[in-house]
Formats: sequence, structure tokens, C-alpha cells
Amino acid sequence: MKLLITGGCGFIGSNFIKYILSKYDDCEIVNFDKLTYAGNPENLKDVENDKRYSFIKGDICDAKAVEKAVCGVDAIINFAAETHVDRSIVSAGSFINTDVYGTYILLEAVKTHNIKRFIQISTDEIYGSIEAGSFKEQSPTNPNSPYAASKAGGDLIVKAYRKTYNLPVIITRSSNNFGSFQYPEKFIPLFITNALSKEKLPLYGDGKNIRDWIFVEDNCEAIDIVLRKGKDGEVYNIGGENEKQNIEIVKLILKKLDISEDVLEYVKDRPGHDRRYSLDCSKIKKELGWAPKHDFKEALEKTVEWYINNSKWWKKIKDKQKEFKEFYSTWYLKR
Repeated sequence: MKLLITGGCGFIGSNFIKYILSKYDDCEIVNFDKLTYAGNPENLKDVENDKRYSFIKGDICDAKAVEKAVCGVDAIINFAAETHVDRSIVSAGSFINTDVYGTYILLEAVKTHNIKRFIQISTDEIYGSIEAGSFKEQSPTNPNSPYAASKAGGDLIVKAYRKTYNLPVIITRSSNNFGSFQYPEKFIPLFITNALSKEKLPLYGDGKNIRDWIFVEDNCEAIDIVLRKGKDGEVYNIGGENEKQNIEIVKLILKKLDISEDVLEYVKDRPGHDRRYSLDCSKIKKELGWAPKHDFKEALEKTVEWYINNSKWWKKIKDKQKEFKEFYSTWYLKR
């Protein structure tokens, strides 16, 4: 099987590529990535010389580049996306362009080249916040940030192309991922790297927002199973069944690092901050036989250890982040 992985230099995409290459000898991968701030070729250093792997620098919004990249592929898995909520609040346009228009360009390629399967990687954030219970795949979407809205828009385009053109498409919606090679703007790596750098840990609001966490390797396995066994036209929720308050996560990180909670800094809550996410994952369990394998605390400790042992990787990124951090802080204070 030949796969086109869009956004393969990002966090989940790069982990998925390594997962597939380690599991299957007969699988060929083409990694198509624009290499924006979050796309890091160093994530794939250990496979870049593998004969089954190739890289093409390109933008999913560029129809001509996509046309060239899809030649001969059996399936496309679309990880390419703008994903950081804070960035979407101050600059929504690039999110709409990549997450909606880029998805449309890929679907046109699927239609033209008769690609056998298209997997849209989405998020639980498209459902919005829920006070009690859990979202099922048929739950209505109610996005509350420009990021979530752009991903919901991409999902709607995928569904429309299924209905109109009968394309072989599937959508996966996962909860919050964590693990190695995650960009340090994201919650868990931000707090780990700030703590290691002896910086303050900025916690939004009262710190009691609840997220369900899934170790990235579990999500990679789930996406692989969906690719090979999923039913065309379906949506599959993928959750880790680890609902935690943000403050709980932070305390676990600080305990692992043996750092005092004095480094915590409660800051003004961000606009449109959802209170709780929760996914019902009974569908993928019953129909495809998947379930998360990793214990949350063990996986979190493994993640912390990875950042401890790979400071060169994240310190380069943290230095580049300063410009956005300063811009966001200035905008935030003016609200």
C-alpha cells in the first residue's frame, strides 16, 4: 500500500509515519508537508533514509502540487492543519484556508485520481463543550474557537463529497494527544519545557477545564485500524478515556520533575475556552475492536522523560516561539 501523508512533519503525522514503517514492511509513504512553524523534518530523522519513505515539500492548498503528489497512491491521510487555538484567535484566516480550502483541494484529487481511501484527521473540539455525558459521532457540531470552526468546516466538506460524489472518505475525531515530538505551544509540552527552563507555568482561568487525553501511539494505532477496517462514509471518535482537569496534569508534571507548585501562574482565561470535552468511543471499540493500550500516568512520565532527554530539539523551537508569544501577549492584554 502506498500512502500520502499530508502534514507528516507535524506531531501526530510524524508519529504515524514511524508507526506504519515499523509495523509494515510492504508499506510505502510519501510525506507531503508545507513545513510551517509546526512542521519539523527533525521529527523524522530516524526514517529519512528508509527506501520506503519520501518527502515532498508542498501546500495542500496548492492544487498543482497536490496533483503531482497523489500520483500512484492508494490512500490519503490528511493530518495537515493549523491546530493551535491561541493562534486561531488572533489570526483565523490561515486556519480557514488550510483546514477548509486545503481539505477541498485534497478531496478534488481523490475524486480525479480515484484514490481508494481518504482519512480526514479531525478533533473532539468541533463538538464544543459538554457539561455531562459524552459526545457520540452523530452529536451536532458546536465549535467555539476559529480553530474548531475551521476543522468542523473541513469535516462538512468531507461529508458533502461523500454524499455528492460517493467518495471513499472517513473522519476520525480524537481527544487531546500527547507524547514525543509535540510542538511546545501545546499544553503538556509547554508546561514540561517551561518547568525545565525554570519559567512560570501560565494556567488559564481556574485550571479546572477538563480534557480527555490520549497517548499519540494509541491514536496512531486507531487511525491505522480505521484505514484498513473502517467503513466508508463513517465518523469514528478516538479517545483515551482519561478525563483530567488541567491543574491535575500540571501537578503530575511538577511532581515528576520534583518542582514546587510555586511556579504556577494563573492567567486570564482565553476567549471561547471550552470547559469540558468528552468522547463516547464505543463505536470504534465495538465495530473495529480498538481500545487504548497505554496507562495515562505511565505515558505522561514517558513523555516528560522524552523532553528531558531531548532538550536540543525543543530549545530550538522555544527560541523561535518568542515572536508569537510576545505578539499574543500584547494582543491579549488589549482585549
